[in-house]
Amino acid sequence: MRITTGSSGSPLLLINTNNFSLHSPLTFHSHHTHSQMDHPIPKGTIIFSTVGRSDYGFDIFSLQLQPQQPTTLGPEHRLTDGISVNFNAQFLDDNQTIVFVSERTGSPRFYLTRPGFSSPKSLPFVPSSLFHDRPVVNNDRIYFISAHEDPGRLFKSWSALYSTRIDQLDLTRLTPLGSVDYSPAISQSRKFIAVASYGSRSWGGEFHELNTDVVVFPESDPDNRVTVCERGGWPTWFGDSVIYFHRQAEDGWWSIFRVDIPENLKLSGPPNTATRVTPPGLHCFTPAAMHDGKRLAVATRRRGRNFRHVEIFDIESETFHPVTETLNPDLHHYNPFVSPGSKFIGYHRFRGTGSTQGESTIPNLNPVLSPIKPLKMLRINASFPSFSPNGDFIAFNPNFDTNSGVKVFKSNGSKRWTLLKGRTAFYNAWSPTEKHVIYTSVGPIFQSAKATVQIARIKFDPSDLNGDGGDVKCDVKILTKEETGNNAFPSCSPDGKSIVFRSGRSGFKNLYIVDAVNGEFVDGGLRRLTEGPWIDTMPSWSPRGDLIAFSSNRHNPDDVTTFSIYVVKPDGSDLRRIHVAGSEGSDNVDRERINHVCFSEDGEWLLFTANLGGVTAEPVSWPNQFQPYGDLYVVRLDGSGLRRLTCNAYENGTPAWYTGGEELDMERLCLGSEDENELRGEFEEPLWISCDI
Repeated sequence: MRITTGSSGSPLLLINTNNFSLHSPLTFHSHHTHSQMDHPIPKGTIIFSTVGRSDYGFDIFSLQLQPQQPTTLGPEHRLTDGISVNFNAQFLDDNQTIVFVSERTGSPRFYLTRPGFSSPKSLPFVPSSLFHDRPVVNNDRIYFISAHEDPGRLFKSWSALYSTRIDQLDLTRLTPLGSVDYSPAISQSRKFIAVASYGSRSWGGEFHELNTDVVVFPESDPDNRVTVCERGGWPTWFGDSVIYFHRQAEDGWWSIFRVDIPENLKLSGPPNTATRVTPPGLHCFTPAAMHDGKRLAVATRRRGRNFRHVEIFDIESETFHPVTETLNPDLHHYNPFVSPGSKFIGYHRFRGTGSTQGESTIPNLNPVLSPIKPLKMLRINASFPSFSPNGDFIAFNPNFDTNSGVKVFKSNGSKRWTLLKGRTAFYNAWSPTEKHVIYTSVGPIFQSAKATVQIARIKFDPSDLNGDGGDVKCDVKILTKEETGNNAFPSCSPDGKSIVFRSGRSGFKNLYIVDAVNGEFVDGGLRRLTEGPWIDTMPSWSPRGDLIAFSSNRHNPDDVTTFSIYVVKPDGSDLRRIHVAGSEGSDNVDRERINHVCFSEDGEWLLFTANLGGVTAEPVSWPNQFQPYGDLYVVRLDGSGLRRLTCNAYENGTPAWYTGGEELDMERLCLGSEDENELRGEFEEPLWISCDI
């Protein structure tokens, strides 16, 4: 492999594709590994949901730009194969060779493809990393973001810049230890690298716009870092002297800005002042500069338009030229990139419904790489999963903001049955003693304490969970009174006799325990467990029966964005907080946002979703994630042994942990089942990007 220069003066990458034979696997020699096995945790299977991710169906596409008519485009070509999600590509040459990210192995890894390849070729990756992003090739090395090294501090991203040889893993960290980098870009001479960087600062809790700076350093001297502009992300180079980047302007519009780079990176004073390039009145993100310095490819959101599109912005005339809106007006297009000689423009988008090549349905269960060998992980195309007592079935809510009710499928992802339909339901709990009883919340989610939500007991004949699926006849019994407000998040005691749930009947959301069969409609059927002017929610009853864990903001009732784990005995005694982020009085203790707590089978570990790892990638470059910092963790009951289980740019949550009886067989997962949903690309733009300014 070598770099040469094309007629345009732009560097072109020449690759001997024989080096990427599928029959010649790459070898890896990593100098840095990160083990999470110092404190073994129970085996089992964790199932969880991820906001929007199942519907992405991203493939990478390209369009040819005509040399004499730079705004005239050739036909759209798909460059990836329709398997899993494929995104954040870069051209290596003007022949449409690309390096890109794909999640086809259960975590984001790097691949190379070009027209004529039957399938993409795997490139080196960090085996211990759950997150790889933004690959850029320079000579014989790939520069990329990985998140495999714990920074040693909570509320700090693990994302950092690394490089490796393109033919085998020979890892070098370019981000200083203790610093955080995103979104690398290499200058046209290949001498300089720009990143969006927090430096050594901790994450402040923001995610609409990250408080990163644009930092530049020589490729040959990564310790010589210079902050060329404060507040900026997603840098792209013209030559070696100009960087374009995005940020939100003071008038509220996301815009592209320009900063000039001093010769030899010598600054005499504070960072340079940036110049706004794109006008107000529309949002512009994720720029990619063309080699002539006269044009930018940008993603835009315009007033009156519901979709993100790619446009070319002419810097001199200050005019926009549409690229994707005429081709695919009702699809989102993300993160444009251009070839070295500006012959091609690329982007990723939903591949389309009924795709004749690649995946056209969504697996009910999808394997996800686990950082802990004995622990298996699956992403469910639904929310609020709950295992049956012997682990052979999973109850779930297909979509908790529509009347999709409660459904069940086999734990290998096949054969789907409907138990409750035509009702909005969320948060399910299978009785640990009765394989024919499931508890759920019936009513709207995310509502006030006085909204009508009720705990329901669903009873059915387990012999009906046979055959080819379909509707199952059920007896639905409401356990809470309609006038008592918002009753939700049921969890069953291990003897199957009681349900703990959250109720807003007092005007505040606290915990109550109710009879599992007759509810509060019998004398002594209801008793209060917690009380106070705060939120106690999402309880989980330990399989040992001795404790109930829940999320609460009782340590700071005025802040409805921070929640911590508490445990209490079923009689209401010995209530205490599990300090995950630090002891009482420490700086981080009240920054925790911990939800969806559940126990391991032995009652010794807690599984939950939290914000402890900051943000892994720039949120504006992705579809909507309500909390793009929700990752799964486990911790011991005493707050020790914290282990991170997921690390990505998504919001992960609503986990269930099955550790009892026979382990679920990952090899027998049913992928491509006739009971799967069609892939439709139904996801949203970030809701905080508003054109009503």
